[in-house]
Amino acid sequence: MQHVRLGGPPVGWLVAPLGLFLVTFYAYPVGAMLARSVHPVGWSLAPYEALVSGGVFWRVMGVTLEIGAVVTGSCLLLALPLAYWLARMPPARANLLLLLVLVPFWTSVLVRSYAWMALLERHGIINNLLIWLGALDRPVKLLNTRLAVCLAMTHVLLPFMVLPIYATLRGLDWRLVQAAESLGSTPWGTVRQIVLPLAKPGIAAGVTLVFTLSVGFYITPVLVGAPGDVMAAVLISDQVGQLAWPEASAMSAVLLLLVLAVTAGLSRLLGTRVVLPGTV
Repeated sequence: MQHVRLGGPPVGWLVAPLGLFLVTFYAYPVGAMLARSVHPVGWSLAPYEALVSGGVFWRVMGVTLEIGAVVTGSCLLLALPLAYWLARMPPARANLLLLLVLVPFWTSVLVRSYAWMALLERHGIINNLLIWLGALDRPVKLLNTRLAVCLAMTHVLLPFMVLPIYATLRGLDWRLVQAAESLGSTPWGTVRQIVLPLAKPGIAAGVTLVFTLSVGFYITPVLVGAPGDVMAAVLISDQVGQLAWPEASAMSAVLLLLVLAVTAGLSRLLGTRVVLPGTV
């Protein structure tokens, strides 16, 4: 039998446009940012020395990492049961309900942040509802608090946690769950011993996505956050507005290194492997 060899360009040429795009719009800007942090005029570590000596940046980084951890944990707690419930449904019904999860993708982050402002303001829907139910005697401050930031960011980032976990659970062999149940395992025992270990790749992907996006949030913390809970992106933006490019570049470099370190730690904790740039 004669084998027919299909003609076509080499595989390298197929990925060349994507590679060129990433180098031009990702690798080069990041490299320029790192270079500017150590080479503002001449080679110097003065921007990093200013960060180490000043306490404002580290306090802001602490707030940023704390909010990122809270938002990531909240998304994980909400996404796990939702993804499990969707994965156990027939595909047609699950796909229909999955559209509700995807609705936030079709709405601007700015619009969603303004919606949370309307919900959480002193005379907003939530305060009025709690007063009507008798849970409160007078309105309480919900807007411009860390709680407001975490609620709004969880709402925005929840789909990034649901989708990878759902994709992993959808490919799960549910006969393993049925076998565990037939052998007398409790529902929680089945989830803990069967479902969660097999869902680790999706959990790791969701946690990495949500945490990485949360520490770089800008619009939502500005609109609904407290003045004392400034996040790293806001501080970096202020430095850029003052044309303090070396300081802004140094802050961005430290934030990037911290995110990579936390991501690597999460990958070890979850027993998965995250490929970082420059590694194989």
